[in-house]
Amino acid sequence: MPRFTPGNKVSFIFFLAVITLSIIAGKSLLNSATQTAYAKSYATQTTLTNRVDLTPNEKGTIALFKHNNPAVVYISTVTRLINPYTLDVREIPSGTGTGFIWDNKGHIITNYHVIQNNRTAKVRLNNQKTYTARVIGKSKRHDIAVLKLDNIKDLPAPIQPGTSNNLQVGQQVYAIGNPFGLDHTLTTGIISALGRTISDRTMNMDDLIQTDAAINPGNSGGPLLDSAGRLIGMNVAIYSPSGASAGIGFAIPVDKVNRVVPNLIANGRFVQPIVGFHANDTANKLVWKELGIKGILVLSVTPNSPAEKAGMLASQMVNGDLVLGDVIQAVDGKKVEDMNDFLNILEKHKLNDKITIDVLRNGRKKLKLRLTLFMQ
Repeated sequence: MPRFTPGNKVSFIFFLAVITLSIIAGKSLLNSATQTAYAKSYATQTTLTNRVDLTPNEKGTIALFKHNNPAVVYISTVTRLINPYTLDVREIPSGTGTGFIWDNKGHIITNYHVIQNNRTAKVRLNNQKTYTARVIGKSKRHDIAVLKLDNIKDLPAPIQPGTSNNLQVGQQVYAIGNPFGLDHTLTTGIISALGRTISDRTMNMDDLIQTDAAINPGNSGGPLLDSAGRLIGMNVAIYSPSGASAGIGFAIPVDKVNRVVPNLIANGRFVQPIVGFHANDTANKLVWKELGIKGILVLSVTPNSPAEKAGMLASQMVNGDLVLGDVIQAVDGKKVEDMNDFLNILEKHKLNDKITIDVLRNGRKKLKLRLTLFMQ
């Protein structure tokens, strides 16, 4: 076995040096090869990402946003506080939301809950200028409000209205709004369901569009568009324990918006025909629970009303006992179980329209009452 003795110490050191340099040279060659391969890979990736053009779908989305974005506005409201000692008045922010231009006359649409009881609101347009708008009409029941900008020139064109009566689950939708104050944000998704109902202690809304397009606080009042860029709904709420988007958002169908908004512009409130009876859902639920009868119990009838002229019977007290009146079960062939069902059908009618009401009398006799509607 070869041995290194003190006499060949120099040879030993030389040998170690050669080995070390060989290892270093090998590593350098390896690193150089690795870097070259990485550079080629990076160049290939760069070539792939520097594509020539966008996809047709991307182009369509971009065009849709650019066309409709100018009509979307940022809405904020303030509350005035008076110092009781100095009588100084200061304004503090009370809410924010989204709206969109409805027509060329300066009308802007948003949710009722965005403006609540305010008479005015601040509206920031796409040009980043802020104006004061008057609240000229609102309906808490529909969660719709109308604002008016006066003497503003060169307003952006309103969004083209579409229809909501032929929407389908799975259809692509686009929402534009101001989530968390981040104005003019676009989110996309699909229609997840139709005809949804949501309710809380103050409001009951039905026939809503459900979508998974991200809708967050601040999106309320913004437009929901179809793939043609037409208005199909107004975003109204999200369903989330945290208050942030959880993939379940709701919008008011544009057909309902089209029905309510002209009414609010003309009257300042939603004016609908009346039948002339009084009822409440507490009594309706009791009749269902105790007697198994679904419908609307007529508690009283207004004198000289369409209901009285048609012969509708009210509930009454006889010798200390409550004698139930007619129970309304259908209007024009459509079943009704509560006042919300009834009002949804009624609001589609106008003055002097004739309707047919199916009632159950004395718990067993079914009658059809024909009547002509009055106005509020």
